[in-house]
Amino acid sequence: MSRILMPATPLWGHLAPVLTAARAFVDAGHDVSVLTGRKYRAQVEKSGAEFLALPAEVDYDDDELEAFMPGRDAVTGVAAIKLNIIGLFVRTLPGQYRALQELISDGGFDAVVADATFCGTFPWLLDVPAAQRLPIVGLGVLPLPFASRDTAPFGTALAPSSSVLGRLRNRVLNAVVDGIVLREVKQLTDAALAEVGAGATRTGFAGNGELYDRYFHLACEGIEYPRSDLAASVRFVGPFPPARNGWNRPVPEWWTDLELAQLVGRPVVHVTQGTMDNADLTRVLVPTIRALAEEDVLVVAATGGRPVEEVERHFPDGLPANARVGEFLDYADLLPRCSLVVTNGGWGTVQLALSEGVPVVVAGSTEEKPEVGARVQWAGAGRSLRTGTPTPGQVRKAVREVLATDSHRVAAAGLAQEMAALPDPREVIVAEVEEMIAARTISLPQSRTIDLTALERQSVQH
Repeated sequence: MSRILMPATPLWGHLAPVLTAARAFVDAGHDVSVLTGRKYRAQVEKSGAEFLALPAEVDYDDDELEAFMPGRDAVTGVAAIKLNIIGLFVRTLPGQYRALQELISDGGFDAVVADATFCGTFPWLLDVPAAQRLPIVGLGVLPLPFASRDTAPFGTALAPSSSVLGRLRNRVLNAVVDGIVLREVKQLTDAALAEVGAGATRTGFAGNGELYDRYFHLACEGIEYPRSDLAASVRFVGPFPPARNGWNRPVPEWWTDLELAQLVGRPVVHVTQGTMDNADLTRVLVPTIRALAEEDVLVVAATGGRPVEEVERHFPDGLPANARVGEFLDYADLLPRCSLVVTNGGWGTVQLALSEGVPVVVAGSTEEKPEVGARVQWAGAGRSLRTGTPTPGQVRKAVREVLATDSHRVAAAGLAQEMAALPDPREVIVAEVEEMIAARTISLPQSRTIDLTALERQSVQH
């Protein structure tokens, strides 16, 4: 049995995959501790792992991000990506690192399996050779953000190109984004690293993820842009399947309507804004219900935990006859019945839909969501509306097009087949981490005879 430390930023979309992996390690007989926000103690303990709380100064409530990052809701596109990187990840790096250092210095852990955006791991990845520390692996919970000669910068939502002109475009844009648009991000990241005694980054912010000993990307290759210069550490393992056990919420009384629609061949359209960007359901969910009110489809909406009344109050005469709304729905049972998913672009939701061969319409403008939409459209598995606040007319047009076009269903089915052909990602991750632990000869906590870097000397002093 090994002890696995699993840190995750306190964002549900980042933590949920970590908890799935944690359960897999627990089931394999390992002792697991998850370091994350206090809000999620119950969910961590339910996974069978030990809960460890992040320091208060780097903990935040993902339902109240505007309070932690004032002005966050007012920006979109690259500006939103920049603000989120600084606020959620760079600002929290020193506190995350110190929490990890305190835990690891006790010498009780054998490996770190982190949400790949948990920047508290970066000081070790940058400054300490792999042979002189614990194995540190990352779980890729977002579209691949790494710069490449074959892709435009992450955040631009541009299609890839490996032609001569395309690579020229990519080189220029990557230089502009790294050197101008995100220059402040690198400067602040280097300052945060210096605060804990670490050296500066050697690439743009996103490139730090390529330093993980393994980067388990929770997607298949077919939904990601081809990169001829991708780091050898990256493994495409596919998304985790939705949990089919432990669903203890009551089934909505209208669930039989869903079953009947499937029986008679009536398309089922699911709409969601996820569990993070759902404070204002008028952005995507309400417009979709309005857009499809007269269509011959059954609309099944999930509020992601918001009260159903928040939707109903926008329909004073009652919900359309073809609309059904619940707070949380069992995706393991719902998605196989769907013909289409309309989403604000949460990476997890999109991956799960595609794993069932369900095409997607993406309407998202915050965080990584424009990049998610761009990948869906590039892969031919749906449409990107290129806005986070679509009109009912925009939604209706996209839904009609996707439902009427065989190519979207074929592309989504192809991705589903690719994912189904992959080994269970939980088994792959557990097996590779076990191999890394077995092969390890020196770890930072167990050896003080190596030539310590400035980072390690400071860590030991702490």
